[in-house]
Amino acid sequence: MCGAVMAALVATGAQAQQLSYGTNLRGTPGLIDMPSAHSPADAEIGLSYTRFTNTTRSALTFQLTPRLSTSFRYNQLYDIRPGGSGSNRAVFDFVFDRSFSLHYRIMDEGRYRPAVAVGLNDFLGTGFFESEYIVASKTLTPSLRATLGLGWGRFGTQGGFENPLGALSGSFDARGARTVSNTGGEVDSIEWFRGDAALFGGLQYQINDRTLATVEYSSDAYPFEDGTAFDVKSPVNVAVSYDLYPGLRLTGAYLYGSEAAINLSYNINPKVRRDGNINNTAPLPVRPQGTGVAASWDAATDPQARGPQTATATALSEQDIALYGLTLSGDLARVAIVNDTYRTDSQAIGRTARTLTYTLPDSIARYEIVVMRRNLPVVSATLRRSDLTDLEFDADAAFASYARAGIDTSPAAVPPTADPFPRLDFGVAPFISTSLFDPDSPVRLAGGLSLTGDLDLAPGLRLSGDVRSKLLGNLDDATRRSNSVLPRVRSEKNIYDREQTTLNRLTASYLFRPGTDLYGRATAGYLEYGFAGVSTELLWAPAGRRYALGADLNRVRQRDFDQRLGLRDYTVTTGHLSAYYDFDDGYFTQLDLGRYLAGDDGGTLTVGRRFDNGWNVEAYATLTDVSFDDFGEGSFDKGIRVTIPFDFLTGQDMRRSRPVLIQPILRDGGARLSVQDRLYPLIEDSRTDDLQRTWGQFWR
Repeated sequence: MCGAVMAALVATGAQAQQLSYGTNLRGTPGLIDMPSAHSPADAEIGLSYTRFTNTTRSALTFQLTPRLSTSFRYNQLYDIRPGGSGSNRAVFDFVFDRSFSLHYRIMDEGRYRPAVAVGLNDFLGTGFFESEYIVASKTLTPSLRATLGLGWGRFGTQGGFENPLGALSGSFDARGARTVSNTGGEVDSIEWFRGDAALFGGLQYQINDRTLATVEYSSDAYPFEDGTAFDVKSPVNVAVSYDLYPGLRLTGAYLYGSEAAINLSYNINPKVRRDGNINNTAPLPVRPQGTGVAASWDAATDPQARGPQTATATALSEQDIALYGLTLSGDLARVAIVNDTYRTDSQAIGRTARTLTYTLPDSIARYEIVVMRRNLPVVSATLRRSDLTDLEFDADAAFASYARAGIDTSPAAVPPTADPFPRLDFGVAPFISTSLFDPDSPVRLAGGLSLTGDLDLAPGLRLSGDVRSKLLGNLDDATRRSNSVLPRVRSEKNIYDREQTTLNRLTASYLFRPGTDLYGRATAGYLEYGFAGVSTELLWAPAGRRYALGADLNRVRQRDFDQRLGLRDYTVTTGHLSAYYDFDDGYFTQLDLGRYLAGDDGGTLTVGRRFDNGWNVEAYATLTDVSFDDFGEGSFDKGIRVTIPFDFLTGQDMRRSRPVLIQPILRDGGARLSVQDRLYPLIEDSRTDDLQRTWGQFWR
């Protein structure tokens, strides 16, 4: 049957095109419902939505490395009947199911050999879709690809046979019955690749540059759904996919001889898409010495260099950079800037250096450009003016200019050009709050207006506030009551969400540099929606090193549900020791060990990848001394955070971004205090290795 279907498709494709890749109805690399051995491009992010009878699937997939795909899937399932028999058979009329998948390509396709991949499904979920596989895919012609695989677990339920791995060990012969539940969260690794196995496979044909046809033989008999959620009449599935727009694909499928399905997927890649700088002012060229007109300056009549300061401030503002301070001494200019526009400090430093060639006299031969964060100097680059002229059109200008620059992550402070304190910044902006995966309502959100204000009283000293007024949404519709046996530090957030106008934050904070490579922070007040108190932090981030160490200590008290000035009785001391490490190509990891808001002790491991254009994708997992049973649904805290830079959407350079947290379940175990201006995120893109990696934008 498969051959006949594909023969008909080939006959219709007179102008077949190069094969495309995509995700299957589960949101992972694959055919229709089965996996394949291909992988998306490195760093690709995919969103997928699938609907067919009694089943809705939403998936987020991230190509963490060129070979490893990671997926989080959220399913809405009706009429599920897993496990047991007769009166002992579990019955779930409706389930919100969360699961994780891994797909690793262990071998690339060659002239004669296929690509080969291995994968795990639902290894950290409820167990409804628990399965493992090994699969091979081979391109037969430029427009035809074949896939053949071997599956276990659910992928071994259609046409299953004795496990061939039993030849290696008898332990592979039988698969123990996993207790399928609607809570999940526990790893069941002892059963991987055990029990009956089954073959699956399929063919894909590229009809034209937008249309892909697929036929497959599925090894998933849908044992929990067949006869209840829907009927499985045939293991053969067929589908046609059409690319509506680059990255946006619509798929229609006919499944298991009985069900019509529709899938919409969208893929983006932060490595190859634009990173802002589309609508910004063009950078200035370097003014050669002895040409044009630079700002005149006479040290005898203008010892404070007011003339150059005024000219530089005006010129930098046209480049969307703020001048904080400028001093002239001999042939050296020390210039402090505030970069609230450009994604990388390298680009801001480069634009500042070229601007100085116009606003300072030729007698100034060296520029030390200091980048400020919260009125504190965090990094500086010292450049020779002659190097700017010599290297502007050099074929290797980026590398050569960095090699000649002097980078210092502990620069001395530059006095402000004028007394900038007190300085008040305030504004009104829209906000969106979300609540995901509530079992009673999986997606809830609210929108409104946020009035924010920052009053800088001295370098590093700031009063800050955020008042929010909710105008629309359904966050206040949640009625589920917490059943937590732990102090309810997060599980009653739905009660906080009912308020219309709230004081989200009101703090006094002080940031300082206590020593070389050291950063400090002290914050007091209403720190977040749920807690008020005092938070302190110290960070050691040595220059030129990939690692950093930090510690925070907090004494906080729970806030009233109305989020005004009142406090509740619960008080806790919480804090962590933190270790940070940056790998090559943007990969990073963070380990936090300490005490959490519910008084539980443990650790959080975060692994992720950040990109020079502001994208950031990370996953975290927290394990504490709270048992899985006491934690409740989900068993332990875990989640995925995707940070989307605004300039990626607007084409206008800006440093602002929006983090989106995908947290499978919000419980009390492993809950950590949320405090503004955490030190490592504040300074991470100003460290020596980050400047070196992004220095190619110096000349933009």
